[in-house]
This record gives sequence, C-alpha cells and structure tokens, in this order.
Amino acid sequence: MTKALSMTVVFQANSLNYGEGIANISELKKFHRGNGEVYTYASRQSIRYDIVRLGNELFNWNLNTVDKASGVVQFKKDVTIEDSVEMDLFGYLKTDKNSQKRPAVVRLSHAISLEPYKSDLEFLNNMGLASRIGQDANLANIEQHHSFYTYTLTIDLSRVGVDGEIVLPNDEKAKRVQQLLDILKVLNRNIRGRQENLSPLFMIGGVYHVANPFFLGKIKLISTTQGWAIQTKPISETMEQTFAGQAIGEQTRIGFLSGIFANEGEFSDLFADKVLSIEQFFQYLSKQIQEYYGV
Repeated sequence: MTKALSMTVVFQANSLNYGEGIANISELKKFHRGNGEVYTYASRQSIRYDIVRLGNELFNWNLNTVDKASGVVQFKKDVTIEDSVEMDLFGYLKTDKNSQKRPAVVRLSHAISLEPYKSDLEFLNNMGLASRIGQDANLANIEQHHSFYTYTLTIDLSRVGVDGEIVLPNDEKAKRVQQLLDILKVLNRNIRGRQENLSPLFMIGGVYHVANPFFLGKIKLISTTQGWAIQTKPISETMEQTFAGQAIGEQTRIGFLSGIFANEGEFSDLFADKVLSIEQFFQYLSKQIQEYYGV
C-alpha cells in the first residue's frame, strides 16, 4: 500500500540565501507578488544541501559518490542507493549513452518568508584588516531579512530503498527515514559567519495514502496585539478535505513550540488532541514509520 509522509514546517531565521548581487551589494533571493510585496526565500537546493551535510556529520552518510569521469560532475556510475542515503532519498541523474535517472523520493519546497521584505541593508567593511597595513577599507552592503519561513517536505514511503532490482530491507528503509526526521529536528544553515537555526517552531502533517503536500501554501501569519498568530481557517478547511473516503484531518497532527505564536489556545480549542509539542509530533511520525515498515 502506498503511503507518504508530508509535513509543513515554520521556523524563524535571518537572511538565508543570497543570489548573484550587483556591484558591492549582496542580494537575497526573493520574488515579487502581484500586490507589490517582496518575499525572500531559501531555495530547496540549499535546504537539501544542509540536510545532506548534517546527514554526513551526524550519521556518516557517504558523500564519496561523485566524480567527473564522464566530463560532467555527477554521481559515480557504480554507486547505488545501497551505498548512498542521499541518492536514495533525493534521487540522481547519471548521463551517458544509457542514462540512469531516479526521481527524488523526498520532495522539498523552497523555504519562503512569511513576512514581507522591507529592503533592509547592512553596511560592512574590512577596517579591522585594512587598518593593520594602513590601507583604506573595502565597503560592501548586504540585504538583511529576519522573518518566519515555511517549507514543505513530502516522502513517498513506498519508494524509499527501492531502485530497479535493488530492494533494501525494511529496517534499513525505516532507519533512513528516521535519520531524516532527526536531521529536521536540528536543521541549521551556516552562512556568512552565522549559524542559523532552522528547527521547527510549528509543524503540521502526517502519514497519508497519497504523496501530496497538503499544507503547502496554507500557512499564513497575522499580527495581533499579543504577537504573531497563524491563521486557522486555511488549515481547518484543508483538514476537511477527503481522499479515498477519509478526511485529511484524521491523519493530521499539529506541533507547537510553546510561547512563540499568540493563538496556541485557538489551535487547542479547534483541534483538541491533534495538537502536540514538537517532540511529540516527531514521535508520532516515528511510530507511523515503524508501523508502515513493520519494524
């Protein structure tokens, strides 16, 4: 039976992903909406990079999987998903006369800011170094944006550890998914001398009968006199949707880090026992994974 884990995460961070820039100005990756608002984002590729980096640091994921033997930097032709958790979860493309392709099992969205960018700039110089040798400092400006961000991750559990004739044992499949969940708990990003914490402040999702990012684009922030709040109406209406005769809300759980959002009580009133702590949310997903793989 096909089952998929899907969850949407909210975290808070500062200036996560820069683009090419102009002259001495480093520009954040951002996009404009039709109403004139500007939002910054961390690309899905940057999130994937940090997941794989932490996979190597925490769980010794094999990164010795790339070469340029064919003239293109790509995964080695003799390396399979048995050797690489990265290739198993995030797919690969090996170009040759007989190209090999594996679509990603783990699908990521960009991490998009929930607060609009207001053109804040930080002025920088290297006076500390230049003054040592009596030189004028070099000047630079970098765009800055501190915001809540949201991204969505979806995993087709039936495809983990399966690639052509290769079928890994169920305990190995479960272990790889569990490692990914553990990485998301402590996800961080090293950028421009900072280490930004991307660990969840709010989460919503579960294990469903279809690989679909149900809550992607459904997380909206509103400002109240008590602080930031997450709108409940888009969430509650999404949970009412049905698939295969079952409401999405039956499999959905919500995780909160206490004291961050002003309307925690509203969520508890609306969704009762579906509201958990962040750790309880991860434990719920872990139990669902173990049950699916029978380990």
